[in-house]
Amino acid sequence: MQRRKRHKPVIRPTTGVPEIFEIGQYGDISHLPFTLRILLENILRNASRITHAAELIEAILAWPEPESHRMEMPFYPSRILMQDFLGVAALVDMAAMRDVIRECGGDPNLVQPAIPIELVVDHSVQVDHAGESDAEERNLAKEYERNGERYEFLRWCQDAFDDVRIIPPGKGIVHQINLEYLARVVCEQQLEDGQCIAFPDTVIGTDSHTPMVNALGVLGWGVGGIEAEAALLGLPVPMSIPRVVGIRLTGSPQASVTATDIVLTIVERLRQIDVVESFVEFIGPAVSKLSVFDRATISNMAPEYGATTGFFPIDEQTLHFLHLTGRTPEDVTRVESYARRQALFYDAQGKQPCYSQELEIDLSVIVPCVAGPAKPHDRVPLESAGAVFGEALRKATESGSTKADNSHDTAPTLMEGAVVIAAITSCTNTSNPASMISAGLLAKNAVARGLTTKPWVKTSLAPGSRVVEDYLGRAGLIDPLEQLGFHVVGYGCTTCIGNSGALNEQVAAQVKARNLAVCAVLSGNRNYEGRIHDDVCMNVLASPALVIAYALAGRIDFDIANASLGTTPGGEPVYLRDIWPERTDVEKAIAAHVNADRYRTIYASVLEGGERWDTLAQIRSPLFHWPDDSTYIQRPPYVVRPKQLYDDVISIQDSRVLAILGDAVNTDLIAPAGAIPVDSPAGKYLLARGIRPENFNSYGSRRGNSDISVRCILSSQRIRNKLIASGEGGMTIHHPTGHILPIFDAAMRYVESDTPLVILAGKQYGAGSSRDWAAKGLAMLGVRAVVAESFERIHRANLVGMGVLPLELSEGRSLSSLGLRGDEVLAIHCPMVVKGSGTVQAIGDDRTLEFQVTVRIDTEQELSYLCSGGILPYVVGGFLKRSESPQ
Repeated sequence: MQRRKRHKPVIRPTTGVPEIFEIGQYGDISHLPFTLRILLENILRNASRITHAAELIEAILAWPEPESHRMEMPFYPSRILMQDFLGVAALVDMAAMRDVIRECGGDPNLVQPAIPIELVVDHSVQVDHAGESDAEERNLAKEYERNGERYEFLRWCQDAFDDVRIIPPGKGIVHQINLEYLARVVCEQQLEDGQCIAFPDTVIGTDSHTPMVNALGVLGWGVGGIEAEAALLGLPVPMSIPRVVGIRLTGSPQASVTATDIVLTIVERLRQIDVVESFVEFIGPAVSKLSVFDRATISNMAPEYGATTGFFPIDEQTLHFLHLTGRTPEDVTRVESYARRQALFYDAQGKQPCYSQELEIDLSVIVPCVAGPAKPHDRVPLESAGAVFGEALRKATESGSTKADNSHDTAPTLMEGAVVIAAITSCTNTSNPASMISAGLLAKNAVARGLTTKPWVKTSLAPGSRVVEDYLGRAGLIDPLEQLGFHVVGYGCTTCIGNSGALNEQVAAQVKARNLAVCAVLSGNRNYEGRIHDDVCMNVLASPALVIAYALAGRIDFDIANASLGTTPGGEPVYLRDIWPERTDVEKAIAAHVNADRYRTIYASVLEGGERWDTLAQIRSPLFHWPDDSTYIQRPPYVVRPKQLYDDVISIQDSRVLAILGDAVNTDLIAPAGAIPVDSPAGKYLLARGIRPENFNSYGSRRGNSDISVRCILSSQRIRNKLIASGEGGMTIHHPTGHILPIFDAAMRYVESDTPLVILAGKQYGAGSSRDWAAKGLAMLGVRAVVAESFERIHRANLVGMGVLPLELSEGRSLSSLGLRGDEVLAIHCPMVVKGSGTVQAIGDDRTLEFQVTVRIDTEQELSYLCSGGILPYVVGGFLKRSESPQ
């Protein structure tokens, strides 16, 4: 079959004078939040394919009338951003769609991206080697050894699909590269008829931290892979006109306060007022005092404070950043002129927008802090961190044994609360020159005073782009970092997503033998229990400089703000205040070593993969040839023709409860991305296929194989299922027999008996990352509905996208107040309407309980997806219709 190339518009700079869709054509829009102005332009530009465009325009202009929030609107992003974990899974689904279309007699070449895809391979590198001068090269070599099949698949995608741009491994983290290189801010596009148009750069990404680019005035947010697939195939992102919360920033940060301190404070404050599913905009006089790098740290953690976005409008700082990161003068001029003409340029002295809710945050009262030991919004002032973590440690060890074990005399004796991982990692902070240079200067000061890291700490430095190592090296800061063990281990997410690699064997043996509660400190955005390493039960978020300080201290319950970190060779005590860098020194180093020429030079080769990438096998075919023996890439079973799952009523009868989960159960617990335990269902699957444990890789890297991914669901050692007495470890009870089994094994028994399954959960179910496998896997286990007290945004949408019904308990109701035990037989009855009210009947041996739920199908588009069995069958149905229609 010959591949049919399409001539479709590509976003690029043009030479003509572009037309713009004037968002002020209906009158004064100064009362509108900036994000709504961008959404208004999106509606105007796509009005020909929006049936109720006029009503949407009227509703937005009527802001902030509350009824406008309920109106459904389609959103058409300019491009889609992917990382390789979810990106590979999404592209595997697209390849499977081609097979289904072909098998049904259609044209598989119709399955093409409707908008550009940019994929950065950043999630696969692991910290196998650390504290060594060649750690980065050895980790990269191991990455290719493990992931060759996946990378060959990506190269096939680059050839088979239009407008797929892939940045190979070893270049950096997707969000930092997006901020520094990919983001256009304002796009120009040459259409097929020769018309040139200009419009705001907008993006959705298969990673929950996509809002990082909001710092640049680019509207974007994270979605699940299945939702992204619908968008890249031409369907709009379904949403309602959002609630927009305005955060007014005032005051000036103290000299010792970092961007990390500011964002951890914001996360705490916004979680208190509940901004879930809201857009957040930052305005006020202090905004101009924050660089785009500082704003990026704040925007990056939007998922942690629960928001869809954390948006900073375009201003002078935006233009300065574009110059600094090597954008051309023409690019910068285009951004400024477009933004001013479209009322998208922010003036803190001018008229301020109206918001659904406003909150003021005074930056001058923010103090140095960290967050932990298990949630990003558990902010702890540095002054009290030792006491707070000491108390958390006491609780964690109440039931543990910490007796001495003489079998480890050759290793340093660990204590409870030992910091065993100290990682400068993640786009949240490594994208910020002030944070990174502060860390380098602190390391330099510590080395000058003779301090060293504790021997049990695994240290690592994983910059978010190669620019970081460049300016650290030019500033003479790489050497002191390496003297403290912070060698560059790779350019990717590493420890932040659980790719922290193994602990030192002797350290790991002590942790296991003595059941020690040990800790990781990282400069990342998430510290959920079980996320960073299976052997680590406490995780603390900190600025890069404080990561080093904790590596020097070696204990999480150490009074880091006041106690001596060590002594000089002469015996003088050294305190954190003695080695903390002066702000003026940080600013001088940035001015001297961070410049546009370096950004341009380094990003000139960002698409080049080098010899390893270039020598990967290339398969040129419109259909992918699925290798029978691959444990990485397999055709998924859920990409099928559309089916009528429900008619007018949703009725699920004779269902059983697979698990009862508590509050804030995150997608790391639902679908782990880290190491695959040997004794887990996925580990046993791999062993049976001859894969040795050292080659297991990670759950995330194997998401292209649904047989493995489904076995990871609810298998985390840290998951707590209230159906069984022991709680932890991914086990459940199979009700008909009473057997205690791994969740996967129990689910397969239910599937064999055609028994539908239900998950019961508390508040904020599905918090955390956008990983679609948390929904895909539940669907493959036979879960038909999730009943929760509340849902986080992305996971709820993913559930609908996989045909799983999200049901929310009525206000004031909880699992405990209902008294559900989990041994009941459930019947669910709901009308097929948007946000309708349904009934759940729970029939137990001794009673029958009936309660009301809200059906969290939030838009008509989502209703269509659910009726078809999910987004993917719905999209396949659309392609089949196009194949049948006359060309």
